[in-house]
Amino acid sequence: MVRTGITYALVATAVAAALLTGYLLGQSRQGSAHTASSGAPADPVHSTAATVPAATGERTVLYYRNPMGLPDTSPVPKKDPMGMDYLPVYAGEQQDDAGAVRVSPQRLQALGVRTAPVERRVIDAAVQAVGRVELDERRTHEIAPRFEGWIERLHVNATGDPVRKGQPLFTVYSPELAATREELAIAERLLARAVESDATSTASAQRTVDAARARLNNWQAVGAPDGSRVVVRSPVDGIVLEKVAVEGMRFTPGMAVLRIANLSSVWVLADVYEQDLARLARGQKARVSVDAFPGRHFDARITYIYPVLNAATRTSTVRLELANSERLLQPGMFAQVEIFTAGETPRLTVPTSALIDDGQRRTVLVALGEGRFKPQVVETGRRGREHVEILSGLAGGEQVVVSANFLIDAESNLQSALAGFRADPATPQAIRHTTQGTFDEYFKDSNSVMLSHEAIAALSWPAMSMEFGLANPGLAAGLAPGTPIRFSFEERGPGEYVVVELQATARPAKGAGSRSPGR
Repeated sequence: MVRTGITYALVATAVAAALLTGYLLGQSRQGSAHTASSGAPADPVHSTAATVPAATGERTVLYYRNPMGLPDTSPVPKKDPMGMDYLPVYAGEQQDDAGAVRVSPQRLQALGVRTAPVERRVIDAAVQAVGRVELDERRTHEIAPRFEGWIERLHVNATGDPVRKGQPLFTVYSPELAATREELAIAERLLARAVESDATSTASAQRTVDAARARLNNWQAVGAPDGSRVVVRSPVDGIVLEKVAVEGMRFTPGMAVLRIANLSSVWVLADVYEQDLARLARGQKARVSVDAFPGRHFDARITYIYPVLNAATRTSTVRLELANSERLLQPGMFAQVEIFTAGETPRLTVPTSALIDDGQRRTVLVALGEGRFKPQVVETGRRGREHVEILSGLAGGEQVVVSANFLIDAESNLQSALAGFRADPATPQAIRHTTQGTFDEYFKDSNSVMLSHEAIAALSWPAMSMEFGLANPGLAAGLAPGTPIRFSFEERGPGEYVVVELQATARPAKGAGSRSPGR
């Protein structure tokens, strides 16, 4: 902004100088469109000490950016209203990533920043649950005779004894059974004689035989040669879990005297929280561990999800079946269960340490190269122990930061955390530049000053006069137009430059002239 006639003259002089500088730069660049460039303009996010290494090969100009940092680009070379050349942006140097920040190599090393690739892998996502080992109900049998009698002899007389299918368990005497056998024997003799007599006698004898045989079949009784004793045998392989039978004991029909279970396969009934039920399905693999065998795991599979929810605990029971050929798992043991819900399909993942979760969204820092990082909002899916699925926001092959999460304060939002990530300890808010020149004028209404300054290489600025904001109105106190000064200013936004230090110097500034008094 030009406030006085003298200021117009200074600006005109600066514009002429800028035009001459642009012309000379243009002449020096002629013929170099297809050759290696000797340097590149400094990036505005660096301090005045920053330099750019010389390129060794061809570089392609993508576009030209505003030298004052304003969001304005041009596909061809041009000048801004103050006569300053737009700066070229070469391939590989463009910074059109919204919100990207830059960290110096020294700071990267000091912070211990590490990255990891975004890659496809099988996630070990699992639902954690606790459960208990139970008998396989389909492999449990109760020995309950269907007739009345007395146990005369026990062949298996201790709980825990192993038994084989068909092995004798105990021998019983039953008057009812003996009477039925005698009835069958008499009926069979009558039937044999009735064959030679009339048909009516034969039919009657046959019905008596059939009835006696049916009763014996229903009682599942296998008799001794004399028919007065019955040996009860095991219907399955297993072990004796419960034993009520003792020698000489009387039993009634349906009374369970032995309980036998096959423990080659057992169940684990796990309690799964309501919010995890949608992730479960029959057939999913699981892993079971018990305190009795630390470090050992047993493979299992979901066979049934019970359709009833426990209202008090908000859990539902899931049944898992697993082999127990070594008989290590015993009914009643507590078990820790991991149910793998991600399947065997590789999925796009990042390490869990790469996620920054502020409670409303999940973000990762994408490494763009050359010390630049861009915050990227992502949508996550299944979580594993060390990796998490990425549903959207990233592509395979990108690099994300995995070791800078300690920079994120639990009470800070994402933007402030990123600001702290890119800040320099000496200048936590903005990049600062220092130069010298002449104080021209103070504008009270806008709290700004007009200053003439030397060329600033870091910003590719020629010597010129321009208006700056003041961080503190007291900085301009006591300064008269034409006073030689040394000052520092910060970039606080595109095109926004604010003086933070301003002091008079004894050395006269070159080209300094008189300025009109401030308003």
